Amino acid sequence: MGQILITIFTKDNFLFMMQGLALTIFIAVCSIVLSLILGTVMAMLRHFCTGKLAFLSWLASAYIEFFRCTPNVLWILWIRFTMNGDPLIKAIFAITLFTTAVMAEIVRGGLNGIPKGQFEGAASQGFSFWQTMFYIVLPQTYKSIIPAMLSQVITVIKDTSFLKAVDIAEFMRNCSIVMAPLRTPAEIITLYAFIALTYFVICFALSCTVRFYQKKILIK
Repeated sequence: MGQILITIFTKDNFLFMMQGLALTIFIAVCSIVLSLILGTVMAMLRHFCTGKLAFLSWLASAYIEFFRCTPNVLWILWIRFTMNGDPLIKAIFAITLFTTAVMAEIVRGGLNGIPKGQFEGAASQGFSFWQTMFYIVLPQTYKSIIPAMLSQVITVIKDTSFLKAVDIAEFMRNCSIVMAPLRTPAEIITLYAFIALTYFVICFALSCTVRFYQKKILIK
């Protein structure tokens, strides 16, 4: 076993895999931040646009349903092979497209939980719609959706492994390169176990954060 570890986890191999992990985290963070911003816009369009602006709500709904009902890997492949530009930017764009639809539904769920009295109270104090949203409604919405948002972060981190298919140097792709010269089943199984353990530690830490936050909310 010691020889297997020495063969796999040389200094160069380990640093190479950690570089991939760093890129995985970077892609996940960028995608989540962009998706939260765009998802908030989509949720607001779907939730508040009525009357003459109802078509914006329909467009937002169509976007959300379309991307939620298609696989993430499809958009990763489609954008990689049909668009020009930096592969990393295209990878972030592809994951953001998909995740925005999920985030929009999460944010919309939070907006649905805000009592109408909040809007009425803000209006009585002279707040405009946008002031009400930014200072009163959205802060409460984001606070209520933190558990669902963190769960989606976990999903995005795991979904970055799809980028191996388009040769983005994320964690799974770099580990696959390290795996290429390995010959024995024990070496391959050991490396797969390391990959699984790495994803597990990151995702389990986030899961524990979600549970801790939920317990804290329940106590309050």
